[in-house]
Amino acid sequence: MADSTRARMAAFLAEEYRGASVAEGSGSIERAWHHLERAHIVAQTLLWPHCQSHWKMLNLAIRQRDWREANGQIARLALAPLGNLTGRIPIGNTGRSDVSAFARMEIPSDIRTVLDTTLD
Repeated sequence: MADSTRARMAAFLAEEYRGASVAEGSGSIERAWHHLERAHIVAQTLLWPHCQSHWKMLNLAIRQRDWREANGQIARLALAPLGNLTGRIPIGNTGRSDVSAFARMEIPSDIRTVLDTTLD
């Protein structure tokens, strides 16, 4: 992966994580989840960022006392390294527990631009 793609991904992740934090701080929990889901789509192809995205989701679930989501995130934290190491990542998956951990999903067009290696 080219350095410019990694740089775009890192900038995108930082902005989405910041957005999640701001949204949670203002009480907009669904908006916080939206930002974390978008971050997960970008992070999922890289082991450390993928695990980090699930860790952030787990922490939000715990702060919200959403135990179903927290349990789902624990399972995904366990599965993420295996998926990354085997290359079996369900591209586009938002990472929430209300979606199968194995389901591929449509990638929003603005996120496809972040991931587009032809821009390098």
